[in-house]
Amino acid sequence: MNRSRRLGVLAAALATTLLVTAACTARDDDPPAPPTGAATPSATAAPGRAVTGVSNPFGAHWDWSRYQQFAPYLRRIAGSATYEEISWCEIEHTSGQPDWAGLDEIASRSRELGITLHLKIRTGVCWATGGTARYTRGAANKTESAMPTDLAAYQRFVRSVVQRYGPYGVREYAIENEVNAPSYWAGSPEDYVRLVKAAAETIRATDPQALVVDSGISSVAYGMGVADRLVRAGRVSEAVAAYQAYFQRRVGTRGQQIPAVTGAEQLRKALGTDTNSRSLRFLAATESLLADRTVDVRQVHFYEHFSGVAPLLDHLRATTPAGMPIQAWEVGQFWRDGDGDPASRAAKMVKTVTLLAAGGIGEISWLPLAYNPNNAAGSEVRYGLLDPDGTEREAGRMLASLADAARDATVAPLPASVADKLHGVAFVRGGSSTLVLWSASTTPVTVPAARGGQTGAVGAPLRAAGGGTTVTDVPVLLRADQPVERILADLR
Repeated sequence: MNRSRRLGVLAAALATTLLVTAACTARDDDPPAPPTGAATPSATAAPGRAVTGVSNPFGAHWDWSRYQQFAPYLRRIAGSATYEEISWCEIEHTSGQPDWAGLDEIASRSRELGITLHLKIRTGVCWATGGTARYTRGAANKTESAMPTDLAAYQRFVRSVVQRYGPYGVREYAIENEVNAPSYWAGSPEDYVRLVKAAAETIRATDPQALVVDSGISSVAYGMGVADRLVRAGRVSEAVAAYQAYFQRRVGTRGQQIPAVTGAEQLRKALGTDTNSRSLRFLAATESLLADRTVDVRQVHFYEHFSGVAPLLDHLRATTPAGMPIQAWEVGQFWRDGDGDPASRAAKMVKTVTLLAAGGIGEISWLPLAYNPNNAAGSEVRYGLLDPDGTEREAGRMLASLADAARDATVAPLPASVADKLHGVAFVRGGSSTLVLWSASTTPVTVPAARGGQTGAVGAPLRAAGGGTTVTDVPVLLRADQPVERILADLR
């Protein structure tokens, strides 16, 4: 099935789903949805009430063809953000005949869920770019993108996207996806820079409130960038340690692309492979777009062990302009043949997303919400929060609990004074503090009882913490009517 036809099928599937669920979801104050089954005739769709902002940093990315199964859970993480990847070649399969129906439905449903929608704008390969695709992936027949033959025509397409979906509350537009991979981008780093500058000019001219986002360099490429920056700074032993922490779950999964590394020579050899050299060139091009402010928001992808978060954050702090937002549009567990213990995998998820939040990452989207059992790999390579049928897993309960704790709260790291004893994050709302905590070592830590204190496992009902809270390496949630510093003042 080609991608243009897929969007039409998706629109029909969503329309059917909405007819089934309308009686359960409609409210008197809900705005009318755009018509289903056909594109709105005007250049700008009329979506009604828009999502006004992200109030919860913990979200997810999902398969819209299974919207009906996922909708109950998605309402639990309202206030978050997600993204949809679109392709010029998919929407405008024939020049001058765009079909917006499928994307209109996605934008409308996102708004009704209370979830902010971002868009990734890709070109694809077709009449608009010339040439023939070399890579085709998945049932959707996704291809790499190529440089448009006519940049003015590309800018007209970008303008139409922004005009149409700005009224739905879309304010962030990423240009392409993981351009370091040949299966996503056929051009050079210089081509990509030229494309982003053209898109950015158009996006800002069309909607001054809109933000331009980079493509999101892949998780593996970021790991290589972490190590490469340290090597170039002469901090080779730190580079080796960072590489080992970042890739501890991935060594050998892609042949020589991610080899085991124990010393400087092995690390330099790993960084010098064709694949990794290409990734470093595209990372440098992306960071040049950040530095000159062509891009407004830095996008991060991260699928590694939570021990890789610290070196990643160090890299981001060193290479991101001051004040620029950083968002993690793709976070997950890439763990081929990983253990099947739901509690262990859920705990690792909590540690990953809370460390990212504590490090200043403003939006964190788990991918996938639920894996596709019919995928080409034949197994669950990336761990989902839900079962394929939408049944909530322990990981899903935990993320929803984090969303409840963080919604409309201020996110703060733990005080530096407890870093040798505790890891985690704090959410402060009014006079109440909610902490996600786990021990920084194998030694349990006791947090004394605090006024109004409640505690429990993440995702479970809280109970009174009259005798204090014992924190092990399994994350717990602690809520009290005191400032964070006071709650953690007398650890034992």
